[in-house]
Amino acid sequence: MARSAPAAAPAADEPASYEAALAELDTLVQAMEAGQMPLDRLLEGYRRGARLLEYCRERLQVVEQQVKVLEEGQQKPWTNA
Repeated sequence: MARSAPAAAPAADEPASYEAALAELDTLVQAMEAGQMPLDRLLEGYRRGARLLEYCRERLQVVEQQVKVLEEGQQKPWTNA
C-alpha cells in the first residue's frame, strides 16, 4: 500500500518557513552580487528570488493581520494559510 505525503509538507520549491525563505534569499542575493553565479543561472536565480520575496511578503501579511486582530481585543484562532 502506497503512503501519501503528509499534508503539512511544503511544496518542492516552497520554503519550510519564513526564516528559511529569508536565509535562502539572503544567500541568493549575496551570490548574485558577488558575481558567483554563471550568466545562464542568473535569470533562474532572479526568478527564485522573486518567489521567495513573494512568500515572505505573504507570511508577513498573515502575521500583520493576526496582530491587528489581537490589538482590537478580538482574539481569533490562528490560521496558517
